[in-house]
Amino acid sequence: MTDRVYRVAIVGAGFSGLAMAIRLRRAGQHDFVVLEEADDVGGTWRENTYPGCACDIPSLLYSFSFEPNPRWTRHYPRQHEIWDYLRHCTAEYGITPHIRFRTRMVGAEFDDDAKLWRLHTVSGETITARVVVGAMGPLHQPSIPDLPGMERFAGTSFHSAQWDHDHDPTGKRVAVIGTGASAIQFVPRIARKAASVTVFQRTAPWIVPKPDRRIGRAEHAAYRLFPSLQRLRRSVIYWLHEVRVLGMVFNPRLMKVAEKLATANMRRCIGDPELRRRLTPDYQIGCKRILLSNDYYPALAQPHVHLVTEKIGEVREHAVVTTDGVEHEVDTIIFGTGFHVIDALDSQPIVGANGVKLQDAWRGGVEAYYGVAVSGFPNLFLLVGPNTGLGHNSIVFMIEAQVRYIMGCLTMLDDNDASLLNVRADAQRAFNDRLQARLGDTVWGSGCRSWYLDDSGRNRTIWPGFTFSYWWRTRRPRPADFEVIA
Repeated sequence: MTDRVYRVAIVGAGFSGLAMAIRLRRAGQHDFVVLEEADDVGGTWRENTYPGCACDIPSLLYSFSFEPNPRWTRHYPRQHEIWDYLRHCTAEYGITPHIRFRTRMVGAEFDDDAKLWRLHTVSGETITARVVVGAMGPLHQPSIPDLPGMERFAGTSFHSAQWDHDHDPTGKRVAVIGTGASAIQFVPRIARKAASVTVFQRTAPWIVPKPDRRIGRAEHAAYRLFPSLQRLRRSVIYWLHEVRVLGMVFNPRLMKVAEKLATANMRRCIGDPELRRRLTPDYQIGCKRILLSNDYYPALAQPHVHLVTEKIGEVREHAVVTTDGVEHEVDTIIFGTGFHVIDALDSQPIVGANGVKLQDAWRGGVEAYYGVAVSGFPNLFLLVGPNTGLGHNSIVFMIEAQVRYIMGCLTMLDDNDASLLNVRADAQRAFNDRLQARLGDTVWGSGCRSWYLDDSGRNRTIWPGFTFSYWWRTRRPRPADFEVIA
């Protein structure tokens, strides 16, 4: 255990962790540390390096409002550019000296007597801080299905977030399990090289065209010479995305417009009526994440690419066997099965006041106050916590609102010469009751199963409303909703 007590310990150096660190630095606060398990910043955009990896939010919006980037090369940024951008921000704002790389937190516990948090690392070290900001993000733990016989598979297998770049798919028979956001990006790339690609689909996704384009020299020059032009365009993009809430939350019937667009896109790309039937979702568009792609359907239409909708029964040495008894011979299995989202913190033993574990506090369901504070866990704040995810706009906007809110909490501590802030249980309960009531009538509650939902079918992931509404409500913490402890 080190003798030093940090004012703030930030866990994670992805978008949210860096946003928190930069805000502290810009406020003139330097007494903080960032714990990062890897040897570089970037989070999701460092880990996901699969072919075709890109964002489905426009680059001008998928960046910090205080650090515009006039050098984006495409309307929708690709993985390496986002990663470069985050590394640029880290250097530009002097965050690197605060980061402890290759330092993985394996648990945290609140010391009731000392009124401090003690964070334990995999090396056995204990780091002490007055405030902890969890910025681990929900998209960092790959979810791999437990398929019977997988241990017998003699070929190569890996998850899309753990891409094996030493493996060459050229001439191989490749199985892709899953048809989520990652899979629809890498399947077309794999199909260019593989002898065959067999895509195992559990649920068909709704896919709309991706209006991507290259950003030319003239536009780059305009953004450099007139930064206000870039801010204006960012604002226009924001409001165009924000208006989607009208269909997702207030009148799901409006989503029929998006459904017709997606259906027309499929008909244009897929000539085979039977294949179109199997690719057509049986749920309302928007209930699950809407995906953007221009090349996924054309890839599936190729003769060496096959779509399988039967459930997987088992895996054998050289094959994936479906429950109808068909044996699909493969050399490689790639999982495009997403991440642990709702249960992302299950592997982190976090113990709050009076020895209560976070997992026990969440036994009735994962919840927080505005996704940021959890009752019984004083001075612990979450970024991109429960019900702050989005289905329509940029999560970076939400991150900046949450960072501002946490800074307000730190100010409240200082103004009251207090040691601790603990959100009141009744305030947290009232907030989540209202939130769940709102979610019931949204497109996300229209009947499908998705990673937005927990085992009981309650949505623990999405913010059910406008992002500017979240921004407004979190502009400053309400003192009445917190216990202020000296």
